[in-house]
Amino acid sequence: MDESSSVSDYDALVRHAYATDAALSVRIHTHEHYTHPKIDFPNWVLDRIPWRGDEHVLDIGAGIGTYVEQVRRRVPKGVLLAGDLSQGMLQRIQQRPEAAGTHILQLNAQHLPFPAGTFDVVLANHMLVFVPDIAQALREIQRVLRPEGCLLAAANSANSMTEFDTLFRRACTLLGFSSVRFASPHTRFTLENGPKQLSRHFRAVARYDIPSHFRFADPEPALAYIDSLRVLKEPQLPDGLSWEEFMDAVEKQIRRLIRRAGELRVHKLSGALVATDGGCFAQDYLAKLDGTLPYV
Repeated sequence: MDESSSVSDYDALVRHAYATDAALSVRIHTHEHYTHPKIDFPNWVLDRIPWRGDEHVLDIGAGIGTYVEQVRRRVPKGVLLAGDLSQGMLQRIQQRPEAAGTHILQLNAQHLPFPAGTFDVVLANHMLVFVPDIAQALREIQRVLRPEGCLLAAANSANSMTEFDTLFRRACTLLGFSSVRFASPHTRFTLENGPKQLSRHFRAVARYDIPSHFRFADPEPALAYIDSLRVLKEPQLPDGLSWEEFMDAVEKQIRRLIRRAGELRVHKLSGALVATDGGCFAQDYLAKLDGTLPYV
């Protein structure tokens, strides 16, 4: 299978996985309740850039509207458009009382239906990994941003939550299926390779990291998190191995680890990438490069 068909197949799989908010809600709940140290991640992400209060903001891949309330507090005189490819996600945003006044629309990040220079801020949080043509999406984002606008994109490290990957491989090995590797979409756009991809479309890119970890004293929330990945992971299981058998082997490992160590820790590294052609953190520097601000 060539790369283009693999991306197409995975895109179809992702659309199915995010057709409703059920699995995503499980993962959001897990991050909120089992992360140490406690982090208000959406507010941390939004604090990576300065806000005036009158910005026009586009949230691409808005999901269930995780960032809606926090953005609206920052732009009381501005405009927020929240878009997603999934109608199921858009319905969840519409049900949120804090989304009142937010423009909600279905959109494709690769073909944004807006004129050039429409927005001051574009949010693309944990979603670029799922776009079939990331470069095309970044071209579109750069096009709809104003000259001093900023793209704010939350992302994971390629080395985040490796303990889960180890559990998955070991479960398969114990069941007689060795050398199984689970592909992750997150390797397509990470904290490590994201800056290089962004730099092809923007003049300045900054990276901000925030390490943390899951701490599970009971197996159930860890198993619920893993089970929420079923639509993405089950097709990667070897022939002859059912999801139920796989989860049973994973559960036995987790219970054994918790009995031995008192808890299961899963280390995470997430962060935010900021890209701009003339604003945010790089405004003065880029102005000096352009000769509109003198060096001192």
